[in-house]
Amino acid sequence: MIVLGLTGSVGMGKSTVAGMIRARGVPVNDADAVVHRLYAGAAVPLIEAAFPGTVVDGVVDRGTLGRLVFGDDAAMKRLEALVHPLVARAEIDFLAAARATGHRVVVLDIPLLFEIRAEGRVDAIATVSAPAAVQRDRVLRRPGMTAERLAAVLARQMPDDEKRRRSHFVVDTSGPLEATRRQVAALLRTLAGMQGKRRRDALPGVAPAPTTAAPGR
Repeated sequence: MIVLGLTGSVGMGKSTVAGMIRARGVPVNDADAVVHRLYAGAAVPLIEAAFPGTVVDGVVDRGTLGRLVFGDDAAMKRLEALVHPLVARAEIDFLAAARATGHRVVVLDIPLLFEIRAEGRVDAIATVSAPAAVQRDRVLRRPGMTAERLAAVLARQMPDDEKRRRSHFVVDTSGPLEATRRQVAALLRTLAGMQGKRRRDALPGVAPAPTTAAPGR
């Protein structure tokens, strides 16, 4: 079974690409969605104990929690220490279920894949990308988003060009949706044809950015 790591900076269209992959019958484990579920379940007592007042009606209030940890590295690390083990457990369960049902390709949708050094958890990596001007326009259309907030978010993320350089595949979402769908289809065909061996040795270190939706090596 080939495990693809799907990543991309804010506003690049990663969620759209993940949806296209799901539509083709490939299981996708969305790390953000897992966190949302945890904030209404197993993580609630842990977070309330560490950050009192952040739970409302039995659910973690993401806005309140975000205001407490955003810009506070120590608080962010405390939160990550609580949540990451639960996310990892959900990922293990997802992979076990996919393997049991005979899927040849599965996807781990990890927004901060490089930032949390998760390369070793996958066989190949695809970064979803678009020009900076397109990214900025998309993000600033979101309710409550400002240029200052966007800059703060980007400061915590690896630059897009570095993500591209480290990836086996790049999906460019700057064009029409149909063009993105074609790239996704090509990507999945390539993955389906790969041998079921680990590809960690193929992860680029200083290699140039791979061709759009084509193997980096």
